[in-house]
Amino acid sequence: MTFLEKALGFDSKSMKLRTEIIAGATTFLTMSYILAVNPAILTTTGMDKGALFTGTALAAAIATLLLAFMAKLPFAQAPSMGLNAFFAYTLCVSLKFTWQQSLAIMLIEGILFIIITFFNVREMILNAIPTNLRYAISAGIGMFIAFIGLKNADIIVDNQATLVGLGAFTPTCILGIIAILLSGALMARNVKGSLFWGIIITTIIGIPMGVTVIPDSWMPVSAPQDITPIFCKFDFSGLMNLKTVLVVFSLLLINIFDTIGTLMGLADKTGIVEPNGNIPHVKEAMMSDAIGTTCGAMLGSSTLTTYVESASGIAEGGRSGVTAFTVGIFFIVALFLSPIFLLIPSAATSGALVMVGVLMIDSVKKINLQDITESFPAFITMITMVLCYSIADGICLGILAYVFMKTFTRQWKDLNWTLIVLAVLFILNFVKS
Repeated sequence: MTFLEKALGFDSKSMKLRTEIIAGATTFLTMSYILAVNPAILTTTGMDKGALFTGTALAAAIATLLLAFMAKLPFAQAPSMGLNAFFAYTLCVSLKFTWQQSLAIMLIEGILFIIITFFNVREMILNAIPTNLRYAISAGIGMFIAFIGLKNADIIVDNQATLVGLGAFTPTCILGIIAILLSGALMARNVKGSLFWGIIITTIIGIPMGVTVIPDSWMPVSAPQDITPIFCKFDFSGLMNLKTVLVVFSLLLINIFDTIGTLMGLADKTGIVEPNGNIPHVKEAMMSDAIGTTCGAMLGSSTLTTYVESASGIAEGGRSGVTAFTVGIFFIVALFLSPIFLLIPSAATSGALVMVGVLMIDSVKKINLQDITESFPAFITMITMVLCYSIADGICLGILAYVFMKTFTRQWKDLNWTLIVLAVLFILNFVKS
């Protein structure tokens, strides 16, 4: 236990090892969809799918294990949903970069991340965010996570007339509803590991429904796929231009605020936030993210980030680096047991995601709703996170609204130079895009 305490921040007096391990398993199961989704998205660029699976698992394992030992927090990291689409459809399709050039851009971004994290730039930005916006970010992330769960289960779908709408009662939708109701019922009965068991039971229920698909000649164990086709395949030719600079700048802004928002929301749920708003070991968490992104580029992956799905493990009681360590080990095991993990349908994880949203929404009650200059930016932050399907966009628009309201009402004392500089950068970035 002494080793666990020193290396991973495990306190045997207030924590239980079994709880931390179950929390890690829950987080992994909730975010394990990335092992299937990331290769599916990046393979559209011409990259090898088998190699991408290995690269995704290794990158997630390295980044999460780094976070476990460096920050000792119960968070997990993996290739960012959204930025993998940016890699495939913006860099490779719209901007005509090859996937080798795109990996080089990811490497440059990772190195810059390490530099700005070392010089506390990201921590300075984090500390500049007002208290009410922090609560709004936490609540907004909860709503965003729940929306992801509803979308993954086809409960909420595209609607040409209204943008989104209620989906048809397909087997996937019905399984998602079962997952949500089952997870809620198990949690209401205080069943230990309720989200974990909800995922497992729902996956089994999905077999006769045809949602959990077991392929012919299925075997639970397989050797890791060869990563050679994408390992360190960088191409720096043609990158010395303004277009590349703007792309890297956009990636930095998106990832900085995606990670900052997620860290703030997750830290609030663990109860580790200090009275002055500081988050212990936040610099180490950000550094593991930066190093993970750099390693991920070498492994052929898009940018890595801290996963909002970590909240599912926190809801199960995860409070130390042991939870993150467990997630990292599961990603390594996944290299050999990929057929098992790929059986879990996204609908089976919807219950965990929705219940996490329920738990995180309580941050709203901490927001000062009496002052419109505080409540309006908080509302903008929460609603745009969901409607823009982006934590980063929600934070950017929330900060812009905050700076505008405080400036318009001449409440200069509530502003700081970091917020003002960020507002200017956001406006320039939005104009550019």
